[in-house]
Amino acid sequence: MTPPAPARLWPVVARVALGGALGALTRHGLDTLWPSAASGVSWTILAINVTGSLLIGLLMEFIAHRWPDNPNVRPFWGVGFLGGYTTFSAYAMDVVTALERGAPHVALAYLVVTLAGALAAAWAASALAHRFFTHGGGRTP
Repeated sequence: MTPPAPARLWPVVARVALGGALGALTRHGLDTLWPSAASGVSWTILAINVTGSLLIGLLMEFIAHRWPDNPNVRPFWGVGFLGGYTTFSAYAMDVVTALERGAPHVALAYLVVTLAGALAAAWAASALAHRFFTHGGGRTP
């Protein structure tokens, strides 16, 4: 007999929670090492969001081509770790802080570079990994 739906969800919730805690701790540690600029923006958060987006692009291709049936990878690494590692709420607050501190050009640059960098990183990583897996570079299931 299959357990009720809530009982089946607890292992997934635990994977997401553990991954999220580790990702958030990693982000916090990095952001603590390199404090925000005088304008209020954290260039570390920009780097975290771009690298996290790149890793999400890679991860989604790995899941599709190597681990399509693995129930642990996406909840722990994707939703959990990388969801906790990246932080678009801190990014938004940095933009507001820069505006409040009278640095609208910095706020606009931070806004555009973070968004464009994150999107470009996710797209490029996904495209390169997809090409690798579909053109003989990686074995597919």
